[in-house]
Amino acid sequence: MIPLLLVLLLVLLLFGAGFALKALWWVAVIVLVLWLVGFVARPKGGTGRWYRW
Repeated sequence: MIPLLLVLLLVLLLFGAGFALKALWWVAVIVLVLWLVGFVARPKGGTGRWYRW
């Protein structure tokens, strides 16, 4: 019974980690797209930046 519970716990942990990593990949892709759009749509002054960093 204990080994079965350990295997189920391991499967749950791996599924949760896989879902979290997939969600992080989507967040990274969205941030990259927003950065690229901001880079293309920046002001024409040459020194102007669309972000405040």
